[in-house]
Amino acid sequence: MPVTAHSEAPSLSLASRRVLTFLAGIAIQGQCSQRASQATGGTCALGNLYRFVEPVVLLLLKKKGRSYGYDLSGELQGHALTDAEIERAALYRTLRQLELNGNVVSEWDIDKSGPARRVYKLTAKGEKHLAEWATVLDHLSKSMARFVRQAKSLRNDKGAPRARLA
Repeated sequence: MPVTAHSEAPSLSLASRRVLTFLAGIAIQGQCSQRASQATGGTCALGNLYRFVEPVVLLLLKKKGRSYGYDLSGELQGHALTDAEIERAALYRTLRQLELNGNVVSEWDIDKSGPARRVYKLTAKGEKHLAEWATVLDHLSKSMARFVRQAKSLRNDKGAPRARLA
């Protein structure tokens, strides 16, 4: 019997299971970008899943140590988990939410010439949250790979009898 997302979920923390459930809801209700639809000839290629900005921001802050929002925005698209363009407003909303949840701290940098800029840093709680995201995305990746294998095997198995719909 194949392993399902539900049978894998008990090994996840409650927070990770909530994130996975949230992502599944987005995937079901998600709207796809017009560019993705045209490129794939279908209706969905994980287009506008804005929630996937959060793990990328956490990862970039872990890699960089400290960073300004503007600097993060320059690297965000190169690390994006979907084909949707990540708007700068989504980045700043995500940073604010991460800070409200205690995953990120910020302070104003007024030492340099020019206007004051906010610099962000990952907290210990944020590092744990990044690890949870990694676990959730690993499970999601395995589930998606399993789905793709099954879909390809059905496509390649043209001679096999199909169940008829009543």
